[in-house]
Amino acid sequence: MDNYNPANLLLLLVILFNFFLLGSSRLNACIRSVAIQGGILSLLPLFLHGFSGHSLILAGGAFLLKGLAIPFLLLRAIRQVHIRREMEPLLGYVPTLLLGTLATGFLMLITRRKAITQALGYLIFENGVFIFGMLLAEAMPLMVEAGVLLDLLVAVFVMGIVMHQINREFSTMNTDQLSSLRE
Repeated sequence: MDNYNPANLLLLLVILFNFFLLGSSRLNACIRSVAIQGGILSLLPLFLHGFSGHSLILAGGAFLLKGLAIPFLLLRAIRQVHIRREMEPLLGYVPTLLLGTLATGFLMLITRRKAITQALGYLIFENGVFIFGMLLAEAMPLMVEAGVLLDLLVAVFVMGIVMHQINREFSTMNTDQLSSLRE
């Protein structure tokens, strides 16, 4: 236990939450899991780079966006469009879990039909980018990291607007039914 590093435990928890997300059909549980995952990831800069000003700002920003703001917006969106479950994924839950050892966020993004679960896949994918960025945090300026988080926040707002429009116009959130827009 001499090589114990708390960052390794945090990354293990993130992976376990990824597997839960791949096997779950309940959107509330998925959003809450992504929020917890965001909170866990917000601790990563502190464990990897110490309690410097840069790390504290990055951890605080990540917690506010990943752990609170984005999950709040997603929960509000699913309440407004009245959906609770991902009913018909393109790929079943067991095969998704098996493939999930490769790329969890990417799989959720391309194998789920509901726009909300696709947004969650995008957030999980971004969490992977965040982890990669933490490994390079000493070389990356704070403005680049803040820019990435701002892009993510804008993407979630746009996704919320799109989901609202889809629900209003088509009375469904299944993205496979958007093929009727061809004409």
